[in-house]
Amino acid sequence: MTASRAPAEPTVREFEATVDRVDGREVVLDETYFYAESGGQPADRGTVDGHLVADVTERDGDVVHVLDPDADPDLAPGDEVTGLIDDAFRTYCARAHTASHVLYGAARRIAEDLGYAGFDISETKVRVDLTTAEPLDDGDLIELERLANRAVWDSLPVSWEIHSAEEARDVDGIAFNTKTEEGAMSGGAVRVVTVGEADDPWDVAACGGTHVENTADIGPIAVLDRSNPGEGVTRVEFAVGPTAIDEIGAVHAAALDAATTLDARVGDLPDAVSRLLEEADRLEADLREARGELLAARLRDLPTTEVDGARWAIGTVADADPNELREPATEAVGSDTAVDALAAVGAGDAPFVVVAAAGDAAVDAGDVVGAVTDEFGGGGGGGPTFAQGGGLDADPDAVAAWLRER
Repeated sequence: MTASRAPAEPTVREFEATVDRVDGREVVLDETYFYAESGGQPADRGTVDGHLVADVTERDGDVVHVLDPDADPDLAPGDEVTGLIDDAFRTYCARAHTASHVLYGAARRIAEDLGYAGFDISETKVRVDLTTAEPLDDGDLIELERLANRAVWDSLPVSWEIHSAEEARDVDGIAFNTKTEEGAMSGGAVRVVTVGEADDPWDVAACGGTHVENTADIGPIAVLDRSNPGEGVTRVEFAVGPTAIDEIGAVHAAALDAATTLDARVGDLPDAVSRLLEEADRLEADLREARGELLAARLRDLPTTEVDGARWAIGTVADADPNELREPATEAVGSDTAVDALAAVGAGDAPFVVVAAAGDAAVDAGDVVGAVTDEFGGGGGGGPTFAQGGGLDADPDAVAAWLRER
């Protein structure tokens, strides 16, 4: 059985070892500092005796180094080999993993009934799944990022110790569940990682990953997004390293561009945006009112005719939809107007008809729309004073002519 020494000695990047056994491209060494994928942290990259390592897994208590498919290893049990671990990727994973502990520690300070539901490190970002009594909002994300970066700035020590399972469960405030146990437990012992001083920790958790020795080594943390992958679970995605630096720069640039556009300081953007939204709402209301008046004027200008003893206004209307015509159409008929009923046919690729009738007129708008759809197809409906139909298979002018002549 060969457990990885990476969690205990995460700074080792080169080591000598003896080949224990070889099975095709799979190599087991008598000892290794390669980290096997576990609990959300990906496997180390690197080489064994010059052969590229494609994957590192733990199987039956042994760390198995799976060499690249193109490798043709001439290795045999007893051979002395050199292992080289990709420094950049190991460093990134250690920073990212410790950052997840720092973020969880920040969440402890803003969320009630906090629980841990897993994490994952990818090439450009890290996710932490939290269970909370209430979903986290935008303000919580900002506070998470602020607190996490403050913990980085405070240069908190990061340490790890091996405890019995019973001792580990008794550690005050420890994050400890089946997900964290996966890589933390070995032979009944539990590896406990503490961020901060032992008597006043920022975070403490059962964990089998690799970590930096001080939070200052993490660098900037940029919270990217949040989502809810399951009931009671909030997923927080964040970045460390170059991705975090790029994200912070992009956000700053966007804020400066917005400030320039609004002729405001970055700190005054919320007030400037509020004023802009109020102005947009006012202009939208004015536009709706003006458009309503325009449509009402168009309906008043429709040609009139006598149909079955009632005075009708009938014609086509462009650049309008049935819902927009309802109010001006009903206001255009009645004792205060010159017409008893009105029929407007929408001019465009999807002809429609709206019919409005005064309450005291001997006209049923619903019956008229029914007659139009019987003649020209489509469907619709409504009541005696207003109805509408769509999907007409005819030229709008032909529908208007039919309404005048029926």
